Amino acid sequence: MYFLILTSEMDCCYRYCSSSPYILPVVFKLLYLKTGINSPDLLLFTMKLLVGLGNPESQYVGTRHNIGFCAVEKIAESFGVKFGKGKGKSLAAKITHRREQIIIIKPMTYMNLSGHAVVAAMNFYKIESSEILVICDDLNLPSGSIRLRAKGSAGGQNGLKHIIESLGSEEFARLRIGIRLEEQPLNSFSSFVLGKFSEQEKAVMDKILPICHDAALDFAINGIEHAMNNYNKAVT
Repeated sequence: MYFLILTSEMDCCYRYCSSSPYILPVVFKLLYLKTGINSPDLLLFTMKLLVGLGNPESQYVGTRHNIGFCAVEKIAESFGVKFGKGKGKSLAAKITHRREQIIIIKPMTYMNLSGHAVVAAMNFYKIESSEILVICDDLNLPSGSIRLRAKGSAGGQNGLKHIIESLGSEEFARLRIGIRLEEQPLNSFSSFVLGKFSEQEKAVMDKILPICHDAALDFAINGIEHAMNNYNKAVT
């Protein structure tokens, strides 16, 4: 989705969906006739969508499966905004970072149905899959690491699986936060991911969440390739 912002009047916004660059001169002309502002004073940008995955209800607060919620909550908190009712079954917040409009959502559908909330936000804001970053836990990655990817399979993560099914595509970026402990057998993952972080694990997450914050904003401003090059590393 493309936006034209009048940089001298930031409270005035014109929204449209563009399928052709040939529309731009017409839009610039119409805006000039309406406002008297020439095209050099206009900024063109795309809206981004950050999705943190988790489960609603207080019983899931502090669980490993809800680290995606924690990540987007930290982003919203850093901008001084709160979550309110979003489109579909979600909580949403909106921030502006370096003139980029960024929508942040927490699906309230439970993890296994996360795709419904993502599709609702995409449809309302006219956001393409290339403009989405999904943040979630990953049992295949060791605790203290993150991994950004431009696309790919669900890798056993049911929230990602439902988003892929809902979009009919794997072509969206994701930021996976490692939660696996060295002593954790992978054949008992259900109770583990729904369990709460130990104090030692919380200390690790306290280090990783600020990095996730910066990585998500890097994606929003510079794209997934730039963010991958900067942030695909473990916390030490």
